[in-house]
Amino acid sequence: MELLLVVGLAVAVFVGFNIGGSSTGVAFGPAVGSNVVSKLGAAGLMTGFALLGGWTVGRNVIDTMGGDIVPADTFTLAASVGVLFFVGLALFISNTFGVPASTSMTAVGAIAGLGVASGTLDWAVMGEIVIWWLVAPILAFWVCAVIGRYLYPYLDAAFPIEKSERSVVYLEGLRPRIADDATGRELLASALVVVIGCYMAFSAGASNVANAVAPLVGSDAITASNGVLLAGAAIGVGAFTIARRTLDTVGNDLTDLPLLAALIVEVVSASLITFLSVIGIPASLAVSATMSIVGLGWGRATRTVTASDVARRDVDAKVSMNALAADRPDEVPAMGEEDPDELVASDLFNPTTTARVVVLWVLTPSIAAVASWGLFSLIPLYTP
Repeated sequence: MELLLVVGLAVAVFVGFNIGGSSTGVAFGPAVGSNVVSKLGAAGLMTGFALLGGWTVGRNVIDTMGGDIVPADTFTLAASVGVLFFVGLALFISNTFGVPASTSMTAVGAIAGLGVASGTLDWAVMGEIVIWWLVAPILAFWVCAVIGRYLYPYLDAAFPIEKSERSVVYLEGLRPRIADDATGRELLASALVVVIGCYMAFSAGASNVANAVAPLVGSDAITASNGVLLAGAAIGVGAFTIARRTLDTVGNDLTDLPLLAALIVEVVSASLITFLSVIGIPASLAVSATMSIVGLGWGRATRTVTASDVARRDVDAKVSMNALAADRPDEVPAMGEEDPDELVASDLFNPTTTARVVVLWVLTPSIAAVASWGLFSLIPLYTP
């Protein structure tokens, strides 16, 4: 049993390590890409705020995953290790295909497989979680679509936030210094990207610590407090190591957008996931962020037509993320008067790629659920 506990802790650390590696890039990519904070500073902020999110709001998600989907006594130590194994397997599959699988959805799928095999699954709780899985990305899309269509150009005109090619704030020894020629606008942009990055890190911790330790907490192998500390430490290790590579390549994700668009995406997706964590629903930050990006780009691109044109579906099917990067006009054109050539400069929104991502988001938790059900049906590890 001691060896099994060591294996369980090792798998939990592996999951937390990968969460830290992937979430740091999403949270602090805009800040690092704007030369506001260093990779080392981003890792430190990620560790602290992810731990804070897990210690506070994240306990609600641990309770759901560690005792509400299936009763806590279903989680024997062996069953907990089995569930965590499938979470780690999903991370491996997602890395192989280059698609960020939802760790939360996969963990819930593995727990649901255990519940079906043991006959202890709470279908009401599971149904509520699945409903939110459907509602959350749709909500993220439409909130950002409305912002993109009706608010974004005015925000961009009133508060133009540009990525800085230099460090506005730097360290002299251990003391922070502000560049002598820094403008107020640059300082405001720097403060915004750091604060919102910390908020994103808090949201990631609140949602994801349960993925690493909830089964072990449910089995009483460790306490909830120790579980949060273990997951937070593992996330920190990932932030200081493999996240350095994700921060380099995150330009293909949020930082490929204008800074204002990236900040809007982060605020919307982090707020949605924080809300779901407060009510104890495990949900995917990656899914919400991606749907926020698509919604913002779609809403911005549809400014070339009026609402009646949209209602008649008299709209070009191609939606471009470059619509967000169109040249800033002196005055915001009225709805339907924007230049379509500027807003649909290139087709960065690839329907085939998007479909592949969505399919894998659905497929990985489904595979985890089926595989978990098969394992626990053949080998009833949930019995002491």
